Amino acid sequence: MKYLRWLLLPFSLLYGLVVIIRNWFYDAGFFKSYQFDKPVISIGNLDVGGAGKSPMTEYLIRLLKGDYTLATLSRGYGRKTQGYLTATATASATDLGDEPAQFKHKFPDITVAVCEKRVKGINQLLPDHDLIILDDAYQHRAVAPGLSILVFDYNRLDEPHLLLPAGNLREPYSGRWRAQVIIVTKCPATLTISQKENAYQKIAPLPYQQLFFSAIAYQPMQRLDGKPAGMEIDKDTTVFLLTGIANAKPLLEYLSGFTTHIIHHKYPDHHPFTLKNITKLAAEFVACKTEKKLVVTTEKDAQRLEDSWFRSPLRGDKSLPVFVVPIKVEFLDESGQQFDQLIINYVREHTTYNSIH
Repeated sequence: MKYLRWLLLPFSLLYGLVVIIRNWFYDAGFFKSYQFDKPVISIGNLDVGGAGKSPMTEYLIRLLKGDYTLATLSRGYGRKTQGYLTATATASATDLGDEPAQFKHKFPDITVAVCEKRVKGINQLLPDHDLIILDDAYQHRAVAPGLSILVFDYNRLDEPHLLLPAGNLREPYSGRWRAQVIIVTKCPATLTISQKENAYQKIAPLPYQQLFFSAIAYQPMQRLDGKPAGMEIDKDTTVFLLTGIANAKPLLEYLSGFTTHIIHHKYPDHHPFTLKNITKLAAEFVACKTEKKLVVTTEKDAQRLEDSWFRSPLRGDKSLPVFVVPIKVEFLDESGQQFDQLIINYVREHTTYNSIH
């Protein structure tokens, strides 16, 4: 399939021309980019797929929510609603999209909003909030964020810089100039100096851009309701892994450290799980003769699952044992303190300025 994508190169050239012209109109001021008098932090990436934007958004929430009234604003990819919407405690992925629903369920005390038009959403939120965190908004040029964070997946740094549809880039690689901070995500926890230097050369940050390296830190398993799992995976466990994310490889590698018995039910990113999908999973689960077996999924995927689906008629009154593996961002080489201070200084400076004026 990857070789067939080269046949799409002419379409990538056409797509690239449209994106370049669009960006030029914004850079030249023909299209307006709106700035705001309170801190607005944008997190995004250049390519399609999971580069770790949502875990980074959660990292910022944890860092700032104790001192500031904050809100997250997303487009709400995959939701069945339209326009501006703020999340309630019972909001689902159908209402918000899976990632905003995840933010609200993990951080019920913050405001989580979705809106296709980010300028409209920001204007709705700013009167009652100290700052806004934009999730996946790097290409949303109508907003000129005060601080832009660009993330790169360490495992994809060697990919050719080809635009859609032949490649994975949403815009030319040169578009990285708009970011003040660059984070290489999903790095090996034992990242060497030579690997760092190699990544540095591939990204080629500009003089004003600060570069950080981070890894995924997997957390103890939980039940779907967020309570501790009460059990662990070992070499005798058969894991039925259910994913609908862009890149499940890191999770597969993590689980492989506990057991080699993994049956992966893999679906595309943001896949809207159906009862048919779960019935298939339940049938295989019941047919498996292993005594110790369970279903594992991601936090993001859990937002698109219905609890009622797991009371399968194949199991009578018993529910399938479904567990979630949460993740966090972990900065390498103690650079997290430097990153934290950078963010805190930006927010403090702009909230102080706003209170004076």
